[in-house]
Amino acid sequence: MENPTQILIVDDQINTCKSLQAILKKSGYQSGYTQTAEEALRRIQDEHYDIVISDIRMPGMDGMALLEELKKIQPSLVVIMITGYATIKSAVEAIQKGAYDYLPKPFTPDEVRVIIERAVEHSRLEAENILLRQHLQGQRPFENILGSSPALQRVLEMIEKVADTESSILLTGETGTGKELVARAIHERSRRREKLFLPLNCGALAEGVLESELFGHVKGAFTGAVATRKGLIEAADGGTLFLDEISETTPPFQVKLLRVLQDGEFMRVGDHHPLKVNIRVIAATNRNLERAVERREFRQDLYYRLKGIAIHLPPLRDRVDDIPLLAYHFLAKYRRDRKGERIDPQALKALQAYKWPGNIRELEHVIEYALSMAEQESIQITDLPEEFVKRVADRVSSPDSWANAPFSKAKEEFEKIYITQILKESNWNISEASRKAQMFRQNLQQKIRKYGIKVEEEKEGKKEQN
Repeated sequence: MENPTQILIVDDQINTCKSLQAILKKSGYQSGYTQTAEEALRRIQDEHYDIVISDIRMPGMDGMALLEELKKIQPSLVVIMITGYATIKSAVEAIQKGAYDYLPKPFTPDEVRVIIERAVEHSRLEAENILLRQHLQGQRPFENILGSSPALQRVLEMIEKVADTESSILLTGETGTGKELVARAIHERSRRREKLFLPLNCGALAEGVLESELFGHVKGAFTGAVATRKGLIEAADGGTLFLDEISETTPPFQVKLLRVLQDGEFMRVGDHHPLKVNIRVIAATNRNLERAVERREFRQDLYYRLKGIAIHLPPLRDRVDDIPLLAYHFLAKYRRDRKGERIDPQALKALQAYKWPGNIRELEHVIEYALSMAEQESIQITDLPEEFVKRVADRVSSPDSWANAPFSKAKEEFEKIYITQILKESNWNISEASRKAQMFRQNLQQKIRKYGIKVEEEKEGKKEQN
């Protein structure tokens, strides 16, 4: 059973504290209150709270000073500011200092409930983000293969089962699904782990160059062969050879590779004396080899020899729950001293809503791009590539994606992404965005606050002055 959300109310007016506490209790939340910021700091250090609701104007330490101290103690704490002086300046200042949102006085029970519901969801996602970062810092049984989705777990179980066999292995899956990582994991868990793991992309080389790279050549075999040279097969003796894009090879080449698999023999290019070798071959393809066999583009005997054990790698769209962990992995990989140590929950939702035709490799590129664009400590949805945001919006706008969602939820998801895209296309000018959306400016601002969209205030201000 999940622990209930704990909320601390901080306001020097006892009536406000009791009114908020009654609203929260009716909505199923547990809360306590204090009338001074100093007491709030003591309680935060001694007790656990998920959300703090604090007045801005208080005697002694005010709400802004309390906000700064709270963020030092617990950076992920969700803080909502209450103000009876509902000026844009004070609200913007509070949000810039790390407040999640603000609640203007006087407030209605419905206004409180809406803000708290969003804050609770934000707090939950922040907690998950922290767990993800901690997980990445810990030890993992598969150092470079991240994820806990059922689809990936089946792959990891297969790796453990087949690693110590001598069978050839065929890895299938779309481009970017991590086939080389799986091949390396198999090698590292096999009895060949002390020997070399050598990868070769068969689709990147012309046939003549591929043969020379793989089989080696003798001096004088062709123009430029000024010395005898070992190929990867010979160098990998006792170890593992990984042949990526095996489907791109020609039938004559496939005949020579089949001999290696069947007899453990090969000849260097230009030589007439066979050499013995003991290697394990792991091949990979993103094509349907069975169809290639039917079309006589791939040798049937080689196909069955390679397919001693077949492992299919799932596309990233079938591993939605793994996306946050992978995103944080790439964040740690590329961040260095740049901004963007966290991923905003809304940006994380957008990553999970995308189809990822380029799979893990595309996700890596998107995170690297977002880091270069980030101007805050957390990556925002606006830091993601424009084409990416557009595709997510296109997907969300498809009725098929809402088939199993309640109407209210589907409507909110569309509004959030639609408004973000409109703002981006308007260079964050709210007046221009409201005209494009055919909305009153005040209504658009309410939506921006509702969905926690971070508008670049400086850009907006410059636009309004022109």
